[in-house]
Amino acid sequence: MARDRVRELMGEVMTAQGRSLPADDSAELRTIGFRSLDFSELALRVEDELDDELNFDAPGLRRIATIGDVLDFIEQLQSA
Repeated sequence: MARDRVRELMGEVMTAQGRSLPADDSAELRTIGFRSLDFSELALRVEDELDDELNFDAPGLRRIATIGDVLDFIEQLQSA
């Protein structure tokens, strides 16, 4: 799945919560209010579109702090 599509899905998750996704990939998740529950929702949407499960490893999740980190993480999971 293309990085732009993952970003689109992330925006949909934010919109459903009454928030918007900034254009800047360096925006911190804490600052924009993107919580772990939002990440879980994003992951489910990605898995549904891929029709495949992604293998999330907790240590990798702890290093995610920005929008770009989320996009990089999802990209890495798809290529694993």
